[in-house]
Amino acid sequence: MKTDTQKVLPEEFILSVLSPEQRLDAVLRLSSEAFQKTKLTLKGIETAVKKIRKKVYDKKKNSY
Repeated sequence: MKTDTQKVLPEEFILSVLSPEQRLDAVLRLSSEAFQKTKLTLKGIETAVKKIRKKVYDKKKNSY
């Protein structure tokens, strides 16, 4: 019997073991570091992340 092998990215594995709240916190921390030298504010990033999460949640909610 042949087994299938999949490559798993460490970043995806690490995020998969976190709770949704911990994932959001991690994303906000990473994005604040990534955009540190831009004109974006942390508040703007948080607002964008929440807006996107709401859209994704609504799509999942409506697909059931």
